[in-house]
Amino acid sequence: QVQLVESGGGLVQAGGSLRLSCAASGRTFSTYVMGWFRQAPGKEREFVASISWKGGITSLPDSVKGRFTISRDNAKNTVYLQMNSLKPEDTAVYYCAAAFRGGQYYVTAIREEYAYWGQGTQVTVSS
Repeated sequence: QVQLVESGGGLVQAGGSLRLSCAASGRTFSTYVMGWFRQAPGKEREFVASISWKGGITSLPDSVKGRFTISRDNAKNTVYLQMNSLKPEDTAVYYCAAAFRGGQYYVTAIREEYAYWGQGTQVTVSS
């Protein structure tokens, strides 16, 4: 069992930045693939970023690539999402997730492969 708690969301103007944090407990953090997803009202949950066990491999979709960065600090059992150049379309609830499938080089954008989810943190980008 893994517990995930997100923090760092809030209201920011377009072009601004936020850093989201996700603190994990209950399982060996360093052997979990970690990811971020987001969900806007009326839309499906959307993949944002994934990072491998040791942080050496990351995956991000074109919609956020170049603006967002995912990282992790296994000593602190924490994964981060640095969001720069924010746009109104980035407005959503952002969820941290953990996947136990795959090996040390694995990253995944498949929602169903993430077994554990946080409660989410709201990010609102105003124009």
